[in-house]
Amino acid sequence: MHQIRRRLLKAIGGVIPLAAAAGAGLLRAGNALATTWNKTGFEAKAAADALKSLGVTGAQPSKDIMLTTPDIAENGAQVPVTVTSKLPNTQSISIIVEKNPFPLSSTYDFSSGADGYVSTKLKLGQTSNVIAVVKADGKFFTATKEVKVTIGGCGG
Repeated sequence: MHQIRRRLLKAIGGVIPLAAAAGAGLLRAGNALATTWNKTGFEAKAAADALKSLGVTGAQPSKDIMLTTPDIAENGAQVPVTVTSKLPNTQSISIIVEKNPFPLSSTYDFSSGADGYVSTKLKLGQTSNVIAVVKADGKFFTATKEVKVTIGGCGG
């Protein structure tokens, strides 16, 4: 009986401060995401359209971007991808998978002084180029690597 009472008191003790913060207007869900959502980019069905939605023009390949992926992904449902930007003043990193139904997989914005590093897992439906697009000092740079997929992750 004491166990149930303790759990109940712990639950109530955790909910009350959150409810008070929400009631005071300190917690507002979705406000931060609403200004950075790139609906056009994430709905694009071609890599060129996704790049256009990001504002990419004249992107140059850069050796200061390390794109780490497996050469062969045995299962396209979970392909680890890591992007490290050594470019000064990295503002954002986007990841595009050329042959996916929706090529723009993710975009990460960085505040001033943050390390340009992203690690994620992606779904690849088939063998495709993975493109890391880095915006630094208002200019765009890219790194590309082909990933061979033996079992598709996007409907394969």
